[in-house]
Amino acid sequence: MADNDWKDRLGVVFSTNPDFKYTSVQETEEDTLPPSRQRLIVGIDRRNRGGKQVTLVTGFVGRADDLKELGRTLKTRLGVGGSAKDGEITIQGDFRDKVTDLLKSLGYNAKRGN
Repeated sequence: MADNDWKDRLGVVFSTNPDFKYTSVQETEEDTLPPSRQRLIVGIDRRNRGGKQVTLVTGFVGRADDLKELGRTLKTRLGVGGSAKDGEITIQGDFRDKVTDLLKSLGYNAKRGN
């Protein structure tokens, strides 16, 4: 079934060579830096959210699984909702000071932004 995944081959010109095998480039994720070497910025965002405020943690360098784990930890400690994707952690509400303090207690190099 993986050989017939046409979405990976969009934009590829057809080959008449019967021995041609299409190979896709595998993206490798960066290894997660230790918490003391992470430079996280905790800010607030109001754009495209229907007037609601969200706390945004940016600057995480590492694997998506580790980002989701950190987001889960922050959400459970604060008792709020949010998400962790595309290298950012989104926490519902204005919790800049609390998130910064929590990240520092976990050993991260966190800085309060705007």
